[in-house]
Amino acid sequence: MHAPPSDALSNDAAAQPPIVLTRRRINTIFGALLAGMLMASLDQTIVSTAMPTIVGELGGVSHMAWMTTAYLLATTLVMPVYGKFGDLWGRRTLFLVAIGLFTVASVGAATAPDFGWLVVWRGVQGLGGGGLMILSQAIIADIVPARERAKYMGPIGALFGLSAVAGPLVGGFFTDHDSLGWEWAFWINVPVGLTAFAIGWFALTLPRKKNSTPIDYAGILALSAATTSLVLFTDFGGRDGWGSWQALTLLALLVVSAVAFVAVELRAAEPIIPMTLFRNRTFVVATALGMAVGLGMFSAIAFMPTFLQMASGLSAANSGLLMVPMVVGIIITIQGSASFIMRTGRYKVFTIAGVAVIMAAMIWMTTLSGDTSLWTIGGMFLALGAGLGLIMQNVVLAAQNAVPADQIGTATSTNNYFREVGATLGVAVFGTLFTSRLADNLTGALSGNAEQAGQAGITSPDTLVPSAVEAAGDPLRSAIVDAYANSLAPVFWYLVPILAVGLLLALVLKEIPLSEHAGMVARGEAVNSEAELAALSAPATVDELVVLEDDRDDEQRLRL
Repeated sequence: MHAPPSDALSNDAAAQPPIVLTRRRINTIFGALLAGMLMASLDQTIVSTAMPTIVGELGGVSHMAWMTTAYLLATTLVMPVYGKFGDLWGRRTLFLVAIGLFTVASVGAATAPDFGWLVVWRGVQGLGGGGLMILSQAIIADIVPARERAKYMGPIGALFGLSAVAGPLVGGFFTDHDSLGWEWAFWINVPVGLTAFAIGWFALTLPRKKNSTPIDYAGILALSAATTSLVLFTDFGGRDGWGSWQALTLLALLVVSAVAFVAVELRAAEPIIPMTLFRNRTFVVATALGMAVGLGMFSAIAFMPTFLQMASGLSAANSGLLMVPMVVGIIITIQGSASFIMRTGRYKVFTIAGVAVIMAAMIWMTTLSGDTSLWTIGGMFLALGAGLGLIMQNVVLAAQNAVPADQIGTATSTNNYFREVGATLGVAVFGTLFTSRLADNLTGALSGNAEQAGQAGITSPDTLVPSAVEAAGDPLRSAIVDAYANSLAPVFWYLVPILAVGLLLALVLKEIPLSEHAGMVARGEAVNSEAELAALSAPATVDELVVLEDDRDDEQRLRL
């Protein structure tokens, strides 16, 4: 017996014949999702590698951070919008729109006449990238039962691992060959995007819905103001100081817009982020846990590559190889936990273990020094990856499983939104701690080896690049590497208390039995087999309808 349709199912959706979710159809849809995610994930690592060349040629070195800020801001802004609109109108068209935006913006970025236009097109890319991230997770929840969902995370983890390794190599290849140039870091997205769009057009057989509910424009505007204020607050605070007038003004705007957003959402007919979600204890704990881990974990990931390039002498193009241990850790733990979850339906143990492993890795990373071997650093990355693979997808799974089937998209986007907020705050705050220490330590390293620094052409900490450090030789090279290590290692201690809070949240997370039905099946938009489709056409008895109603009420009470 399939799960009963939700009360929220629209008349239009109910009138459509249910889709049969055969294994072949599920795999075809999943392939379309992977094509879209590959484009977005590969772009990030390619552009990061080509960034120094891009900003140098377009005269934007002093404003380099806006390349990242524009993409991050746009991605975070649209997450809740894609999630809610997908619940209301269906996800197929939105997914194709996201691919289209990303592809068109890639053309715009490749032909950008100056740095300002490049930043604009990076923002448009973010509008597409945010949709690809959220809609992919929501569509997987639509077509795969929660108990089986973890096994689909393995290929996704492998895909992001491939991007982490291949992206820097491809980006370095483009920038190192004059016949190609940095523009190809964006041109490469065009054939990939067109292919992903074609696959999505034919493979994404998902229901389309009609909904006459007024759009929550006021909520979108208030949330956009709050998100923009937050991202710019971290940007100006990290650069000009947290007490600067710019940072304080943006902080005030953040508070005002956040209060306005809550007031608007409490009155909206279909709020972008329903406040009722925050009455759901399991959803709140899972989302807070994701935010805490995002704040701590991604801070470490953000700054380690810089140290590794300085310590190893590898170019940015080859630095992706240093991320292989983390990718291996992610794949091993995702795959290992997936089979256990499918057999037992238990996932809480992995959230606890994930935070504990990350915390242990963070404490280990406080021992970082200039003479730490690459093998030891590889072990640190392996541990980080193992922790990440254990927790991140299970946090999303817990949030999705805690809400009714008609709120899967909204729950997914809200959970991801707060994780991105945590990552943004973490990178900004701990980046400030790192860079302030680094400036002092590098100044001391250069002044202590002034003659050698002058011969190597290193006149300022701001002009340091890995190749120059490697070419300088010892003792200057060792002094610079020690400066990086001594600046970075203490920062990890600040992350440990945050992860301790995350561990406490993991311990109190309520483990709800995983749903046996895919989201579309639970909403009555799909069935699992042709036999079920045939059974639906037969008239149901009164007793059968009563049983279905009781099953639905029991499941809703369990989630709340």
